[in-house]
Amino acid sequence: MFRTKRLITSARINPYWRRFTRNASKLKQLGIPTLDVIEAMKIPHLRRTAVHYRPLPGSALRELETIDETLVEKLGRFICSLHDKGVYLRSMHLGNVVKTPDGELGLIDIADMKIRSGPLSRNLRLRNCRHLSRYAEDRQVIIPHLNKFVGAFDVSMQKKLTPLFSQPPG
Repeated sequence: MFRTKRLITSARINPYWRRFTRNASKLKQLGIPTLDVIEAMKIPHLRRTAVHYRPLPGSALRELETIDETLVEKLGRFICSLHDKGVYLRSMHLGNVVKTPDGELGLIDIADMKIRSGPLSRNLRLRNCRHLSRYAEDRQVIIPHLNKFVGAFDVSMQKKLTPLFSQPPG
């Protein structure tokens, strides 16, 4: 369910339900596993909108008992491929990345995501990874396998990412 919080907001022109459904469709077009939208609806008496969807099968990475170096490396490659496809997920954390039953990685919580027409700039890639590095529980998963994680990125990004995950967020 979505609600518009302020009187003057871009959400009045481009509502959250529309962003959510559009992002799901674009992710599918890009070959990125995500949820399946069934329908969007208005709930006037609650002054809300809602999206009914079929969840992406699997478990969020935060829900997994163990995450080994192979999965952390796969996560790095997945994030790098999102960036190459122009996907910027403002709420990037391990609770929003799902490991599907067939071992693929996919995305949920996609309302505040932006998809650009080309690859993300180096600054946006770094900013996106900074979101991930803010969560202590996610850092604890990545740090033991940091070389595998950053290995998916180009050398200039590796030099920026290593200290980002090695030091407490500031």
